[in-house]
Amino acid sequence: MALETTHIQEKLAQKFGNNVLNFEMNRDIFSFEATPETIHEVIQFLKEQEDLNFHFLTDLCGVHYPNNDSNHQFAVVYHMHNWVESFRIRIKTYLNGENPEVDSMTDLFLTTNWMERETFDFYGIHFKGHPQLKRILNMDEMESFPMRKEFPLEDQGRTDKDDRFFGRTTANC
Repeated sequence: MALETTHIQEKLAQKFGNNVLNFEMNRDIFSFEATPETIHEVIQFLKEQEDLNFHFLTDLCGVHYPNNDSNHQFAVVYHMHNWVESFRIRIKTYLNGENPEVDSMTDLFLTTNWMERETFDFYGIHFKGHPQLKRILNMDEMESFPMRKEFPLEDQGRTDKDDRFFGRTTANC
């Protein structure tokens, strides 16, 4: 029997109630949101339920939404794959802009170690429980997080690049 989006949604809603929301099919990927407090449990549930079988975490990344309210300024996006049914899902959790932190998934998927370090390095999102959360690509002395929208893409003296074309404004610089 093929895995259906309604089956996934019903199981998640039954287990987590209002902590999972905004289910939708988005460009052939079933997507939904989970609260930061329950994201670890949701990922674990998707992995361990035999009828869901999402044993592969394809990707984990950060997103910065500077114009959102303070509780939705950052997001961590998880992509999981069920290889048996060839079915992919996307789970997003929004984080507070003042203190962006979420539980680490390294106890569930060892591959998240470097993905979480990269997300920390570029966005400043803290992964609670990570075994060695430190910069992975940038210098340790760096004080800013270069993928945040307030961080300018190029040297401000350049005239051939315009941050507005990359979804960034120069008003705060």
